[in-house]
Amino acid sequence: MDYYSIATILVVLSALFGYINVKFLKLPITIGLMVITIVFTVVLVGIAQFDDTLLIQEREFIAMIDFETVLLDIMLSFLLFAGALHTNFNQLKVQRGPILAFATLGVLVSTFLVGIAMFYVLKLMGLDVDFIYCLLFGALISPTDPIAVLGILKKAGAPKKLETKIVGESLFNDGVGVVVFLTIFAIAAKPDAAIEFTDIATLFGQEVIGGIILGLFLGWVTYRLMRSIDNYEIEVILTLATVMGGTMLAHKFHLSAPLAMVTAGLIVGNDTVRNSAMSETTELYVDKFWELIDVLLNTILFVMIGMEMLILTLEGKFIYAGLLAIPIILLCRYMSLWLPIKFFSKRLDFVPKTNLIMTWGGLRGGISIALALSLTKDMHRELFLVITYVVVVVSIVGQGLTVEPFIKRLTRSTKN
Repeated sequence: MDYYSIATILVVLSALFGYINVKFLKLPITIGLMVITIVFTVVLVGIAQFDDTLLIQEREFIAMIDFETVLLDIMLSFLLFAGALHTNFNQLKVQRGPILAFATLGVLVSTFLVGIAMFYVLKLMGLDVDFIYCLLFGALISPTDPIAVLGILKKAGAPKKLETKIVGESLFNDGVGVVVFLTIFAIAAKPDAAIEFTDIATLFGQEVIGGIILGLFLGWVTYRLMRSIDNYEIEVILTLATVMGGTMLAHKFHLSAPLAMVTAGLIVGNDTVRNSAMSETTELYVDKFWELIDVLLNTILFVMIGMEMLILTLEGKFIYAGLLAIPIILLCRYMSLWLPIKFFSKRLDFVPKTNLIMTWGGLRGGISIALALSLTKDMHRELFLVITYVVVVVSIVGQGLTVEPFIKRLTRSTKN
C-alpha cells in the first residue's frame, strides 16, 4: 500500500470518528477519538472470532505505519509550532523560571524516580529487567504530552498563570524529554562502551541549546519576511516553510526539532510580531490555518494510538505492570515538581494546590508510545510498550475526563 493510500485511510477514519464524537459523544477531541478507535478495534477483535478477514487487514495496515517516524520526525513539529503559536508569550515570560525548572530538573528527577521504582516493582513481579532499561522507561514516560494537554486545557477554565505553567512545561519538557531518552538510549545500546560525561553533556547541549538557537533564528527570519510584505497567502506559506524547512535543518545538524519549533512558534505568535508584521487579515488566516492543522493532525494521531493496540503483546503480567505503573508515575511526578514549586512560590504568585493540579493535568500521549516503539527487543520492548500503552490510555481517558472538574474544584476561589 502506498503512502497516499495510508494517509487517505487515516484521514477518512479520523473524519468518521470525529463526526461520531461531535454528533453523539461530545467529548474533547483527544479523548473521544481514543475511545471510539479502541471500541472500533475491540469490535473488530470480536468479529474476528467468526471471520478474521477485517482484523488481519487492520493489523497489516497498522504494521505499514512507522508510528515513531511519523510522529517524532513529521507530525510533532507541526503540532508544537501550532501550540506555541497560540500560547501567551507575555505570561510565559513571567513564568519562565518555574517552566524551565519543570522542563529540565523535573524531567530528570522524574526519570530517575520512575526508573528506580519500576526496577523494584518489576523484580517483585518476577520480571528480571536491568536498571538501565527501567531508567529508559522513566525517560520516555516522564515528559507530559503537549498535544494531549493543550486540547484538554482549552475547556478546563484554569487560571491563566496556572494554564501557562502547564502548557509551557509540556511544550518544552517534550523536547528535553526526547533528548534525555536518546542520551540514556545511547548508553543502554552500548553497555560495555565507556561513555564520558563530556560526551553526554555535549549531546545534551547540542540538541537543547542548538535547537533553541535554531528556533530563535527561524522565528526572526520569518518575522522579518512577514513584516516586509502584506499578502496573507504568502505569509501563511512562510509559516509552513518555517516548520518544514526548520525541521529538516534540525534533523540534518542533530538539533532538537521540537525545541526549535516551540521557540519559533512563540516568536511568530507573540503580540509584538503580530502587531508589527501581520495585518488583521493575515493574523486571522495564520491562526485559522494552524488551528486546522492542529485539529487534523490531532485526529489522525489519536486514531493511530487507538489502533496501535493491535500490535501489543497483551500478557497478563505486562498489563498488571502497566496498572501498577500508573500510581507510581503520578507519585514520581508530584515529587519531581515539589522542589521547583517550593523554590519559586516565594518569588511568584502560585495558584493553591498547583502541584496536585500539575500532577493530574500532566497527561501522557503519543510521544511516549513513539519512544517506546523505538526500543529494541533486548531492551524489553514488548513489556515497556504494553506498560506505556496502559499508562497513556488511562492518562488520556481517565485523567483527561476528570481534569476539568478537578481544576475547577481546586481553583474555585482563585481568579485569573
